[in-house]
Amino acid sequence: MAQQKSSLKSTIAVSLTNYLDAGAIVAGASGLTLWKNYLDLTELHLGWLNFISANCLGAALGAIIGGFLADKYGRKFIYTYNLLVYMLGVVLVMFSVSFPMLLAGFLVTGISVGIGVPASWTYISESSEINNRGRNICISQMSWGVGPMIILLLGMFFAPDGYLFGWVEQLAAVFLGTGAAVEAVQVFSSRLVFFSLFVVAFIAWNMQRQLEESAEWKASKADEKAKGNSGGMLQSFAVLFTNKVAVKTVCFLAGIYLTWNLVASVMGFFQPHIYETAGGVTNEQANWMNCIQWAIIVGTTFVTSQLIDKVSHRLLYVIGLLFSLSAWFIIVGIGVDGPAGLWSFAILWGIQGGISVQIFYALWGTELFPAKFRAGAQGLMFFIVRGLSAVWGLVFASIYGENGEGFTTAAYCMIALLLVSLVVGASGCPATRGKSLDTITRERYGDDV
Repeated sequence: MAQQKSSLKSTIAVSLTNYLDAGAIVAGASGLTLWKNYLDLTELHLGWLNFISANCLGAALGAIIGGFLADKYGRKFIYTYNLLVYMLGVVLVMFSVSFPMLLAGFLVTGISVGIGVPASWTYISESSEINNRGRNICISQMSWGVGPMIILLLGMFFAPDGYLFGWVEQLAAVFLGTGAAVEAVQVFSSRLVFFSLFVVAFIAWNMQRQLEESAEWKASKADEKAKGNSGGMLQSFAVLFTNKVAVKTVCFLAGIYLTWNLVASVMGFFQPHIYETAGGVTNEQANWMNCIQWAIIVGTTFVTSQLIDKVSHRLLYVIGLLFSLSAWFIIVGIGVDGPAGLWSFAILWGIQGGISVQIFYALWGTELFPAKFRAGAQGLMFFIVRGLSAVWGLVFASIYGENGEGFTTAAYCMIALLLVSLVVGASGCPATRGKSLDTITRERYGDDV
């Protein structure tokens, strides 16, 4: 019981990284139209913001760096320093007065997010009991839902015509003066949302730097030393790229996560903007819809957390993808320019988010690799996935158009990607439930890795 409480406590502390990851994406998304008006940005500018943000390239670069550091210096090393970088990025966004400055803030924040993700999932899995590993991964995913929900609530309350916008105007008058342009006052609400992320990051940093090092990582390092096999990360990656099991695992995980994330990354960043342009709703209404959707995600993830260590992973995986596909098929059939289509999509996409591919990617990604390059392998895959998502974000912005005229074409692309994720995941689902990480490693790689 004491060990279970300890793993739950460390899971909660580490899960704040996921809150900050999703929070950074949604904070940018919820205020996207406001920044566009303030800095006179085009859809191409917005595409570049998505390209280098926590949603795509920034996180991709950070992940490959963070995976290397977590395997070489330990998981605790990441938690000691990384959120300081995150806070720097948030400060840059908060004080942005030009597009290059805003772009730099998104990039630095994104790099920090990427650094933290491989260590986060790895640490949670390594510190969990066998029968709670899936549950703890789900708890980390719940924070990925709570973050956007809170950020969207703040975005909604602070938005122009929002409940607290009068307070925002008063603060803006103090910092900007009473003669500030309307666009400058309105975007001040987004600056306040990013300030809330700074506060949470500071609290999380103080909690995470007190964590103990992963026992699994220490045992792996001790084993390497005893065998005289301390070639470091280059040797580990040599094994990763030459071992047939490892290569197949990378292909499988990249296959399920890349195809799903190309869809999810676009929705995570552009969804409120899509609701406003193609759906014709206000910024406040878009944030309300997105907030309710995230509440559905949190609730569904809680249900999944109670089932994932007891029920067939293949069954849960397929159910989640069927909800994903249903959302897109309905919105193509009904259309995005009316409440029926928008709400159907929001609810169904919310349900799939609670049984999402990301849950299984996070779980299987930590289970299917040995400890010596577990975080590094995840970092590599995260780099590939988020990097390609960055490119796809630019392509999507081009397909979508300035006012959503290409939304239907983009939707069919999303359906095709989700179908690939469904087929690959359902056919290659690993049998890891109820097994220790050490047992899984020996079954897959033998005693030589």
